Amino acid sequence: MNLPNSITMGRIFSVPLLIWMLSPHFPLHGPNGEQELFTSIFFILVSISDGVDGYLARRRGQITTIGMLLDPLADKLLITAAFICLLQYSPDIVKPWIAVLVIGREFLVTGLRSIASTEGFTIEASDVGKLKTVIQIVSVVAVILAHRWDAWYFGWFIMPVRSVAVTAVYFMALVSTISAVDYFWAFWRKIDRATASRRKQDNDFVLSRKKKNIPA
Repeated sequence: MNLPNSITMGRIFSVPLLIWMLSPHFPLHGPNGEQELFTSIFFILVSISDGVDGYLARRRGQITTIGMLLDPLADKLLITAAFICLLQYSPDIVKPWIAVLVIGREFLVTGLRSIASTEGFTIEASDVGKLKTVIQIVSVVAVILAHRWDAWYFGWFIMPVRSVAVTAVYFMALVSTISAVDYFWAFWRKIDRATASRRKQDNDFVLSRKKKNIPA
């Protein structure tokens, strides 16, 4: 249990805290949006820790098997918990089909990674997948803030918090769909090549055995 893995475990243990913060039982309710601000800051810090543990693991040469297992698990638990809670927290913005899309995409990627691992290859995260992660964080924070504010007023400048939240959620749904298709396409191409290579090796092995059995 090194430092990067400890940070990853901390992200997993933060999931129940996030669920509690987004529930009616959270004690910091107030007219100034204490619950929304505190929960948003907490979610941002936990999300940043995802990049921190990966950076430390690479920098310190502490990439471990348990870390490779727990890191994507922590990410999926955090995002899944956030969108399930937002169904009840802001049902006017986060619709059930959006949560199903986000969670279904995570299940799909996990399944494809498991199959790829058994076939002896990996699929690197694409730029679309990285963009999806950033938009997910932005959308969750925006929806939480939109629970209390429709807009922020800074003199002549108006920040339409609710409009940003709605736009971010639907854009996130679009990018998640594109990312799932892109990931599946990359998996399909690699699994096709891996299967062809394995068949070639099997055929070469059969032919070599036949040659050895030919009498002199």
